[in-house]
Amino acid sequence: MSDLKAELHAQFSTLASKLDFPVSQLQQAKLVDYVLLLNKWNKTYNLSAIRQPSEMLVKHIFDSIVITPFLEGNTFADVGTGPGLPGIPLAIMCPEKSFTLIDSLGKRVRFMKQAIHELKLKNAIPIQTRVEDLNPSEPFDVVLSRAFASLNDMLHWCKHLIATDGVFLALKGQLHENELNQIPAQFTLVQSTPLLIPSLTGDRHLVKIKRANA
Repeated sequence: MSDLKAELHAQFSTLASKLDFPVSQLQQAKLVDYVLLLNKWNKTYNLSAIRQPSEMLVKHIFDSIVITPFLEGNTFADVGTGPGLPGIPLAIMCPEKSFTLIDSLGKRVRFMKQAIHELKLKNAIPIQTRVEDLNPSEPFDVVLSRAFASLNDMLHWCKHLIATDGVFLALKGQLHENELNQIPAQFTLVQSTPLLIPSLTGDRHLVKIKRANA
């Protein structure tokens, strides 16, 4: 095991001890391997503004997997996923659920395909398209987003992707009242849950939204 890999495993174990749900050894191994892959590709393809693997672990991995206990439903569309966040970490955490990873940039989709192949994930499918151009054969139970767009824009661009009784889950930083007030009338805010990410400073929230008539 390389020094970097060993360091990441030690850091991961420390951070995971502060979570209120378990992470198996296999899940930890795959999540660390994902960070190593992202770090390797990032040097050439500039997939993330975060350069340090130890920071990636906190700001990408734990910032993603912290919502694992909140995932209901079986099919998820991760919109504006970038290099696969939060979709790939959540696919590792929830092997029984299916994640469609949507991004318009080819280099990100190529990375995701390689990562999914190397991590042997059977429940993650990357698609290169704009979310508004995607016409799924079946609507999704959940539309997921992380640092994607305003709530108003997410609902506008993605409303055709979701089942009638489906939910939108948006990972947000600071929540401003005016953004919540701009949620269109056909949708309703179910709840906003503060999230605690180990070693991460700053506010994080999970915003849950449903159709008003659902």
